[in-house]
Amino acid sequence: MTIGLTYDLRSEYLKMGFSEEETAEFDKEDTIEAIENTLHQLGYQTERIGHLKQLVDKLAAGHRWDLVFNICEGMYGIGREAQVPALLDGFNIPYVFSNPLVLALTLDKGLTKRVIRDAGLPTPDFAVVYKITDIETVHLNFPLFVKPLGEGTGKGINSHSIVNNFTELSNTCQALLKTFEQPVLVETFLSGREFTVGITGTGELAATTGTMEILQRENAEKGLYSYSNKENYQSLIDYTALEEEPLKSQCENLALKSYKLLQCEDGGRVDMRMDGAGVLHFLEINPLAGLHPVHSDLPILSRLNGVSYNELMKRIMDSATKKLIRSNK
Repeated sequence: MTIGLTYDLRSEYLKMGFSEEETAEFDKEDTIEAIENTLHQLGYQTERIGHLKQLVDKLAAGHRWDLVFNICEGMYGIGREAQVPALLDGFNIPYVFSNPLVLALTLDKGLTKRVIRDAGLPTPDFAVVYKITDIETVHLNFPLFVKPLGEGTGKGINSHSIVNNFTELSNTCQALLKTFEQPVLVETFLSGREFTVGITGTGELAATTGTMEILQRENAEKGLYSYSNKENYQSLIDYTALEEEPLKSQCENLALKSYKLLQCEDGGRVDMRMDGAGVLHFLEINPLAGLHPVHSDLPILSRLNGVSYNELMKRIMDSATKKLIRSNK
């Protein structure tokens, strides 16, 4: 079986003039090498495709694959993560990870939280600021947490993200609207412990790979898993496998319910946090979780819980090939 690899290589975008933060979600060469080498070890042949435009060129030239391992984040628009799977759907080429609807929905953190909330799952109260005049319509109790609506990897999250009054709220929202040219999510700040849960599989076959607690050191930006904290996690953050019961089961139950509700496929990661009273809340979900074997959260938390990188990739591919078998019946 030949697996095509679609990805956004960070070095290519840096050469185009994009900044370090703009390309924060894109992959380095060693990530692609790790994925490709592991797929070879699992018995698959591979062909590197690259980003969306390179995929378009290869499709136009007649290239086809049995399955595409897609980790493209895309560059423009709230549907950017959905572009590659939508194109592959148009050519009836199956792929690993979620479909265009799921990827477009979950990139919009506000819409995702509406689905979660409507299903009765706990998530912080929130508002979405689309333009400067919307700031005055935010009626939530301070402190609040403010971040771009459709970014990951901690982009746009820094020491100004926790706001304690209207002036701080206005200043942070205006800065994010200008910098990221997209809406801003404002939600009740949760002051408790923070966790992330890894999941592989699809539907009723989905299962967790473990839960990890995110602990900040004294020199980290306080109260948030910021872009700086993530980029410099080795000196600012401690990761530990969560074994404490019943908390571990509560985290994994909320994660699985969220993952299945949003119909994610093959693998992903769910982030959550406690409020001051110790109540666990859904924060966001990442259906295209990073896959660097050393530095990405999903491989880290899986490894801490006894799931090696090879085993993680095997579980992802087993899920994807089961979908492939069903689609061929």
